[in-house]
Amino acid sequence: MNILGLNAYHGDSSAAIIVDGQLVAAVEEERFLRVKHWAGFPKESIKYCLREAGIGMEDVDYIALNRNILANLHKKIIFTVKKRPGTRVLANRLTNMLKISGIKKALCREFDITRTKVKIFEIEHHLAHLASSFFVSGYDEATLVSLDGFGDFTSVMVAKGLDNNIKPYYQVNYPHSLGIFYSTFTQLLGFPKYGDEYKVMGLSGFGGPVYLDKMQKVIELKPNGRFTLNLEYFQHHISGDTMRWYNTSPSLRQLFSDKLIALFGKPRVPNNKIEQHHRDLAASVQAMYEKALFHPQSCI
Repeated sequence: MNILGLNAYHGDSSAAIIVDGQLVAAVEEERFLRVKHWAGFPKESIKYCLREAGIGMEDVDYIALNRNILANLHKKIIFTVKKRPGTRVLANRLTNMLKISGIKKALCREFDITRTKVKIFEIEHHLAHLASSFFVSGYDEATLVSLDGFGDFTSVMVAKGLDNNIKPYYQVNYPHSLGIFYSTFTQLLGFPKYGDEYKVMGLSGFGGPVYLDKMQKVIELKPNGRFTLNLEYFQHHISGDTMRWYNTSPSLRQLFSDKLIALFGKPRVPNNKIEQHHRDLAASVQAMYEKALFHPQSCI
């Protein structure tokens, strides 16, 4: 049995191939196109995986996508009706959903085939994250946590893994996200590129969490490990999260609001000198992130 796994139309687009239960190859598209975090349809990655497995596209039995456009659909509808996000956000989301739902057409077009009978499984984004670690961990039982910006309208999923099953316990949904929290301050600190968060994590070691009290105005911790963002300090839910995902390096619009600038000072200009204020702000971001992530969880 040949299974092709795809991360398409998202940052770090990539492919992996499993043959008879064994991982044969896995690679990101950026390795071929030389564009960091490249997003789009991972044609070169697919070609590489098929070549390493010694098979053609016609030999692929199943394709697994790390997205399910129907996941949390009712929550998406409720949010849209209540919050009425900007038209750019809605257009971006709709375009991305159409791209994902058109994977078969993209395969036929890119590999010059008339049609394919391959069966496609759309896996909810965070379940894919959890499965990718638990099912190769060697453990029969484990507590599982997945956390990122957003995937299928979710930013955090906590679950229990047992044998070959994953049972979600709770999740945090859009627009609340520790990933967005971290990315917002990454921008404020003068690192605007997609994936620059590691720079803030490194910088945090050179400062102290002197702004932790202020940080708690930005995030409110809730019982059982949950949290909410104070959206007055952000604008991703209005227009700031309209990323470019198609044949390019991903880019984000400005995530922070004027109120966040008033609280923590003007954004650092990229490539300008890093002052002690920036080091302390990075340390405070890291401390608040860890506090929000690890505060008591009694639901498991």
